[in-house]
Order: sequence, then C-alpha cells, then structure tokens
Amino acid sequence: MLLNSSPSFNSFLFNSNSNFLSKYHKSQKSVPQTLRVVNSNDVDAFTEKSGYLFKLSSSEADSLNDYDLKKIAAIYKRKPFILLRRLFQIGSSFGRWLAARYVDSITEKSDLMFKIRAAELRQILLELGPAYIKIAQAVSSRPDLIPPSYLDELSLLQDRIAPFSTEVALNTIEQELGLPIDMIFSEISPEPTAAASLGQVYQARLRSNGQVVAVKVQRPGVQAAISLDILILHFIAGVVKKAGKLNSDLQAVVDEWASSLFREMDYIKEAKNGLKFRKLYGAIEDVIVPNMYVENTTRRVLVMEWVEGKKLSEVKDLYLVEVGVYCSFNQLLEYGFYHADPHPGNLLRTYDGKLAYIDFGMMGEFKQEFRDGFIEACLHLVNRDFDALAKDFVTLGLLPPTSDKEGVTKALTGVLQNAVAKGVSNISFGDLLGNLGTTMYKFKFQIPSYFSLVIRSLAVLEGIAIGFDPNYKVLGSTYPWIARKVLTDSSPQLRSSLQALLYEEGVFRIDRLESLLSESLRARTEKVLVEDNDSKVAVKQILSFTLTEKGAFVREILLQEIAKASVLVLFIFKVPVFKCVQGMDAFGRATLDSLTSMANTSIPFASSSSSSMTKEDMVNLRTFRRLMLLLAGFQKNGGSPEELKRTDPSKNQNMYSEEASLIFYQFPSVEEILPILSVIPELPPELQQQLLLLPADLAGRLISRVTARTIRRMFL
Repeated sequence: MLLNSSPSFNSFLFNSNSNFLSKYHKSQKSVPQTLRVVNSNDVDAFTEKSGYLFKLSSSEADSLNDYDLKKIAAIYKRKPFILLRRLFQIGSSFGRWLAARYVDSITEKSDLMFKIRAAELRQILLELGPAYIKIAQAVSSRPDLIPPSYLDELSLLQDRIAPFSTEVALNTIEQELGLPIDMIFSEISPEPTAAASLGQVYQARLRSNGQVVAVKVQRPGVQAAISLDILILHFIAGVVKKAGKLNSDLQAVVDEWASSLFREMDYIKEAKNGLKFRKLYGAIEDVIVPNMYVENTTRRVLVMEWVEGKKLSEVKDLYLVEVGVYCSFNQLLEYGFYHADPHPGNLLRTYDGKLAYIDFGMMGEFKQEFRDGFIEACLHLVNRDFDALAKDFVTLGLLPPTSDKEGVTKALTGVLQNAVAKGVSNISFGDLLGNLGTTMYKFKFQIPSYFSLVIRSLAVLEGIAIGFDPNYKVLGSTYPWIARKVLTDSSPQLRSSLQALLYEEGVFRIDRLESLLSESLRARTEKVLVEDNDSKVAVKQILSFTLTEKGAFVREILLQEIAKASVLVLFIFKVPVFKCVQGMDAFGRATLDSLTSMANTSIPFASSSSSSMTKEDMVNLRTFRRLMLLLAGFQKNGGSPEELKRTDPSKNQNMYSEEASLIFYQFPSVEEILPILSVIPELPPELQQQLLLLPADLAGRLISRVTARTIRRMFL
C-alpha cells in the first residue's frame, strides 16, 4: 500500500505485496502522463526558494481563510522584511531573465537561446510559486499567442510540477481528518500521481466502501505566498493603471482573480462546487463529473472519485471539443455556474471516450441579466447590428451609460464589419478581442471583474481546440446553441430581443429567421456529426421545432407573416375570386395579377391598367415566397437582405404586376413542396395533432385580416 522508508511513518506502512499496488505499478505504461507517479526526487523549487514565506502564526493563517486585502496588508505591514525580500526576489528573478533576453538580441543569439530562455522562465515561475504559475497556466492555453518553445515549457506547469514531501502530505491528511492513515484508506499510492501549483494528488482506496479515490493535499505555505503576491500585484495594477491611463479597473480584476484563488484554496468549497457541477451538468451525454466525498474533505484535503484519462489537448478528438463547447454553453448561458479554470490539465478524455472535468476550485457565477446581455450581444454581432451592440456593451457594464453610443457604433462598424462578413463560423474570439483594442481605449471601455473570468474561460477553451485545429472558432461552435436558445427561451427579455431582431423598421427580416433556424439545426452533439443536405430531413427538423411548445413563439411569428401575405387556401379550394378580391392579401392579389396578365383578360375589380398591388404587398409577397422555400427545406441562395425592403416608389402599378408575376413563377413547385407532406406521418402523434390545428388558426387570422382591410378600404 504505502511504500515509505521514513521511520516516523512505520506505524502507517501497509503490506508492500498489496494487490492494489502491484496492479497499480504494472499499469504505469498505460496510465497517461498526467496521472503517472511523480518523481519525488525532483526539487520542490517553490519550497526551496520561497520557503521563507511560510511562517505565519496560527491566528494569522486563520484570518486569511477568505480574501481580505486589508487583513493581508495589516499582516505584512508587521513583516516589512519579508515584503522587501519578496519584492527583491521577484524583481531580481525577472530582471536577470529580461537582461539575458536583451543580451541575446544584441548578440543575435535570440533564436539559438530561445528554448533555453523558455526553460529558464518556467523555472522562475516555479520558484515564485502558485500565483505566477496560475497566470502562466492561463497563458499556456493560447497556442495562437505564445511561441511554441514557450508554450511547451509553460504547459509543463499545468500538472507536472515537482511535488512536496510525501511525509508532509501524509501528516497533513492525518491532522486534517483527525485519524491515522490506515483507518481512512486501506491502500494508498507511495508517491503522488500528479502535482500542481496548489496541491498534489494520491491514488487511494477508502476503507469504508472500497472505492478508489483521488486524495488531493494542499501544499504547505501556498496561502501565505499567494496572499503576499496578491498584495504586490494589486499595488502594481494600480501603478500601471495610473501610468498607462487605462480605463479598466485593473485592481478590481486582480481582486476578482484573488477571490477565486482563495476559494480554490478551500477544498470544502471545491467539494461543494463539484457536487453542484455534477448535479447541473453530469447528465450531459459523454460528460463525466466525479463524485465528491464531503465527509472525508477539509479545507486542505479533498477526497473525490478517481478518474483516468489523457489530457484533452493530447488527443485529437473534435467531438469531445464540441461536447466541451456545449457544456460550456450550458455553464455560461443556461445556469450561470461555470468552470473558470478549464486549462488542459483539468479536462481529460477518459479511456471510454468521454470528457471528464476534474478540478472545481475556481468557479464563476454569471448573473441572469448578464447572460441575456451576452446572448443579445452575440446576436447583434453576427447580424451586424452595431447600434444595438453598443447598447449591449452598456448592459454588460463594458461602457458607461453616458458614452457616445453613436461614435461607438461607427467605430464598431469599422472594426468588426470585415470580421463578421466572413460568417459566424469564421469569427475568432481572440481576433475580436484584438480588433477591439483601439476602440476600447478610445471610448473608455471597462472590463468588469466578473467579465474577466468569462473571457478567460472562453479564450482557454478556444486555445485548447486551436492546438490541433488552427481553424477552430469557439464562437462559431457556440452560436448554434445561442440561436436555439433565442428561438426557444421563454425569457421576456430574449423574446423582446428576437422580436426586435426579426422586425427592422416594421419590416419582417426573413433572412434573419432563416439564419437563426439554420444555425439552430447545427446545435447537435451526436457522435456522427455529419452534414445532411436532404431537404426532407431539414423539413422534419423545422416542423418538429415549430410545432413544439418551445417553438410556439416562432410559430406565432410564422403564422402572422403567412396570414399577412396569403389567401392561398382560397385558391387551393377554388373559392370564387370575386367573393374575396376586395379583402385579398398579397399572395392572392399577386396570383390574380399574374393570371390576368397571362390570360390578357380583365377582371371587373382589378383591371390590367390598375393593379391592386401595393409596396407593402410586394414586401409581403417576397417574404411569403422565402417562407415557403424555408418550409420546403430550401435555403435562399444569393441576394441581399435589403431586397425585403426594396421597393421603388417610382414604379407604376403595371410594373408591380409584372414583378408579382415573376415572383409567382418562382414559388416552389408541387414536387418541391411534397417533402412537407411526406414527413407528416413521421412526426410524433402529438406534433401531428398540433399540425392539424394550424389550418383553423390560419383561417381565423386570414378572416380577421380580410375583415380589417375591407373596413379600412370602406372608410379610408
């Protein structure tokens, strides 16, 4: 069980012939690097170089359980020599490294020394400890921003850090749990299986139930070191903000990050986070969230279910990346409880091909109003509504309410127009942030503290995917889920946003509905992610969506627009034209105009020289044609969205009639509409029942519109 030669632990030694250990050691070749036993002979550089930080009295240590900058400042005000020593250590460490880089550049040895300097930087970060390692972990997840040599070195900081003494770790377990090791675990690995910035992990078996578990033990001194480093970074952030005249409150960003770090150092909170995460997202297909053993957990010791796998960044599994994107969508935009530290060491691909989350120390909360604001911002960005996007930035707290919104709109149009024109699937999250840099500075953008963790979470996820797919775009993969949520969510704010998006200056933007529907149909997580161009499949998906309760709002819009543009039912059943011509809507009158033009005849109520078509009717007719194509499973090819509003006021009625005839001939043929009818028997019975109710609903709307128009014509 535990193999340790230290005399002080003889009473806790287990039988070295244990089946558990023999199986464990035999499996080392197949166990991924992230979970292999860490060599305890490696030097714990943090303890060696920064051990002087560890000495805090018990009362001082207890006072630092939660982040409180005033308490931290009060403690180190009484320890000025430790503060000065730390400042000297930080300054001299980075100073020597920067000086070496400068010498390399003037001696033209930069390329030759690149890998060496990268290794030196990693060693400096290890010596300085957890706060700096955490910063490096975030940076190391962006291969599009960091040179490969530095990326390779910084990636080692994710889970391959030299461990501290196993003797110290076992003492900590016993002190925290208040029992001898052999009363808690029947077996435990002789060395840690992984070591990270805040702690290290052992594999063990619980004596109570025989369950194989991971036991995470906190490093000694991390709370003291992180507290002092945050005090220093907070001061530096204030200086940088003043010197650089920056708009963002850098000190608030540091405070938010520091609060999350302090929560991460409390393993009781981490266990509760894990349980909540498991409850919310553990049921997602192909997502694994390990169970937490709260009864065996304290502030410095965490016991959780054992999970084996390889780092997601080490396996080219695009499907699991998509699963991760879907899970992140749920975290950020459905429940608002999200994993704020999704670096590669925390995301594993299990041996049965599932995505496992294994660290829940750093979590974030995304409030409902901000979630809705973020969704609206994505919608307006993709649809190039930069005026609305400027207002979204105010809602999200990125812009003050008194800012020049007109100026912001012009700036956003200039900066983002080209990026968005490539299509949502080609929008890079990283590029957007880069392009916004100048605009953010000019218009005094602020980065709220909550937003920094959200941005980091999305940027890290995109960085992991870019590692093996340079063309991957996290926004392009997330947008289908955003589109589906906007179409189905019952939130009054999102429904109002959808209404405003689809109706621009009173004109129905069918192109935007087409885009939302087509994008929402891409929101799938099946293992066979194959594009199916079969129109019958598309029709079935659209009908299935619009006939459900979630699609009720969109169904109302569709019926409203069809009623506005159509009395097609009257023609299908050959109702005499003269009975309805006065109240006929756009499609009916267009059909009439077309027939009269073809037959070269006149109708008493509508002569060829004076068509009854209006500008509004032409817009409605074009919209109706697009709706029929959409429902028949066809997407419009080419053309501008402006065609929906385009009507030349100088046109006479004969020209309207000619255009109406042309549009009439472009309607889907009977053969093209057949897919709608052929999928009806394949729909679930409850959806077939809902479909049978639509004709009566549509007829009622048509009668209402005919009556209203007739009365209007009689009195106006």
